Amino acid sequence: MKPSVTITYCVGCNWLLRAGWMAQELLSTFKDDLAGVTITPAEVPGTYRVTVNNTVIWDRKRDGGFPEAKELKKRLRDVIEPDRDLGHLDRSS
Repeated sequence: MKPSVTITYCVGCNWLLRAGWMAQELLSTFKDDLAGVTITPAEVPGTYRVTVNNTVIWDRKRDGGFPEAKELKKRLRDVIEPDRDLGHLDRSS
């Protein structure tokens, strides 16, 4: 079964667009590898959390702010397919 990603965001902070953009980024890169990305409003103010199959791969409070798409894609890859090459995302600039 393919993994599912959930992005939980703070409604009061207006982070829906950020969550939607990140969902688009993840689906563009992992289109054949994910069952889907769900965007859900948080019950706790200030929440921005990304989980894959209930494993937290990013939490705004724990990780210090918001993830860059590149970093989040790497963290997702490390959980669902650690040996996968992400092409230019894995190369140093």
